[in-house]
Amino acid sequence: MKNKTLAAWLAFLGGPLGLHRFYLHGWRDAPGWILPLPTLLGAYGVLRVQRLGVDDQLSWMLVPLLGFTIAGCALTAIVYGLSSREKWNARFNAGADEQAPAGGTNWFTILAVAAALMVGTGILMATIAFSFQHYFEYQVEEGRAISQ
Repeated sequence: MKNKTLAAWLAFLGGPLGLHRFYLHGWRDAPGWILPLPTLLGAYGVLRVQRLGVDDQLSWMLVPLLGFTIAGCALTAIVYGLSSREKWNARFNAGADEQAPAGGTNWFTILAVAAALMVGTGILMATIAFSFQHYFEYQVEEGRAISQ
């Protein structure tokens, strides 16, 4: 039986590493193995920002990968937490009754959804702001280089 609350917390806390995918689909799940790649590339971008500063072009291209991956996993946690008991059990507990308790919602599920909503939204907005700011600064610098 796959528990909806546990899946929501795994998607929120361990989603960028694919933990929720492995819990729900097993170790042979290809997206679960691919999901850590943008996370690691984004983390490498953060390390480059710390070492080389925010003007490093490769770092401002890599950092959004981490932010969008975290925000996407937070959205997945929200979707898991808000799915109905019947839909959850039909999808992830196929042999069980529609009203099986594993697909139920409790306060820990609601806390996972609320935390994912707050953190995911904040990270998504910060990632968009960071990306657009550095992209437009780059465009301005290129325009200046062409005009001179």
